[in-house]
Amino acid sequence: MKSYRKELWFEARQRRELTNITGAVNECLRESGVREGLVLVNAMHITASVFINDDESGLHSDYERWLEKLAPEKPYDQYAHNGYEDNADAHLKRTIMGREVVVAITAGKLDFGPWEQIFYGEFDGKRRKRVLVKIIGE
Repeated sequence: MKSYRKELWFEARQRRELTNITGAVNECLRESGVREGLVLVNAMHITASVFINDDESGLHSDYERWLEKLAPEKPYDQYAHNGYEDNADAHLKRTIMGREVVVAITAGKLDFGPWEQIFYGEFDGKRRKRVLVKIIGE
C-alpha cells in the first residue's frame, strides 16, 4: 500500500472566495502513483472548507447569498465569539460547508459523478491557509 501527503497553500484576496482545486488534487494523484484507493482532501483551518459541487458561477453566487442569510458577517456584535477577531460567521459557514471530502480513485483517476469538482471555500481570507491532500492505495 502506498501513502502520499501534500499540503496545498492558498491566500485568498477577499474575505470569502471559492477556488476550484480539482486540478491541484489531480496533480497530487499523478505524483502519488496510486491507481486504486482513496484521496482525502481537508481544510486545515477552522474558517475554511473543502467540498464537492458543480463549477458554475450562478451556483457560486447562490452559495454566497445563502451562507450570508444563514450566518451573516455583520453586525459583528451578534456573535458571542467575536471579540479578538470578527470571524464567528466564518466558523459557522465552515460548519455548514464541511471540513473535507473523500473521493475514490479508480484506474488512476478521481472517480467523480457528472459535473463534480473539488473546491476550497475560504470564509475568513486575506491570510495564508492550507489544505491537506492524503492519498492511500495501490
